Amino acid sequence: MHFDVFNGDADGIMSLVQLRLAEPQESILITGVKRDIALLEQVNPESASSVTVLDISMEKNSEALTTILHAQVPVRYFDHHRIGQEIHSPLLSSHINTSADVCTGLLVNDYLHAKHYLWAIASAFGDNLDAVAMRHCALHGIEQSLAEQLKSLGTLVNYNGYGRYIEDLHFHPADLFKQLLACETPVNLFNQGYSVYHQLQDAYQQDMARAQSAQVLYNSSVCKVVSLDDQPWARRVSGVFSNQLANNAPDKAHAVLTKNVDDSYTVSVRAPLNDKQGADEVCVQFTTGGGRAGAAGINALPQEQVERFISTLENYYN
Repeated sequence: MHFDVFNGDADGIMSLVQLRLAEPQESILITGVKRDIALLEQVNPESASSVTVLDISMEKNSEALTTILHAQVPVRYFDHHRIGQEIHSPLLSSHINTSADVCTGLLVNDYLHAKHYLWAIASAFGDNLDAVAMRHCALHGIEQSLAEQLKSLGTLVNYNGYGRYIEDLHFHPADLFKQLLACETPVNLFNQGYSVYHQLQDAYQQDMARAQSAQVLYNSSVCKVVSLDDQPWARRVSGVFSNQLANNAPDKAHAVLTKNVDDSYTVSVRAPLNDKQGADEVCVQFTTGGGRAGAAGINALPQEQVERFISTLENYYN
């Protein structure tokens, strides 16, 4: 059996959409909420004939990856997150670039020679790489109205991936992948009367309206930190709200803290858009932190470490 293992956000889903449009293949789908990234451990090496991995950190999956490779299972890996200690094997085909201006969808786009570039552009928008996505729009002669729809699609699919539990999401990422794959091109989504795109659009607008009342914990010329309640809507918007704040003030770093049931916080961090580096360096200083240079997060920041986190964020970019 072939396994497709992918992040449940826009980048992971749309990377796999591109691949499976170009290379149709029956597979076992392994995915989850966006922050569920230790996904490779769900692959049973004894039943796997091959594995494709998309948009999950090799650093966070190194042990499971090594086990799969030792079982003589070939693995193809596309990603842009932290690598950690590099793994070498003739069975491992790596397509990894940790640049702040790259996402997994664009790596797949290069691999497929831009065969399904509309999905790649939407994935870049979903990862808040707006300038990069617009360059690709210009490269392919995409008109402004379609570019705006692709940006909206990337934002909405990314929004769907955030949550503590699958039940927080509007669509299971595996089901959303299947619906997008069946559309073949994003244009078909936009033209359908009440497609998944329009359903997510309505839900997104309702949730983002609530987010505008977020409590400001800290605000300086260097960074801004806000807090959201422990509610499903708040968990859903934590990532896209972080992106909105970053877009509105591109010279500042931003963090959105969402309360967890144990009084810790899930943290979404965005580096300044005009200096897209260091978000991962800030977050890995905390036990459950990780990510990439432009955008990173902490899964469970203890309440007593909030002030330390704010100081770390402020000092890093000061």
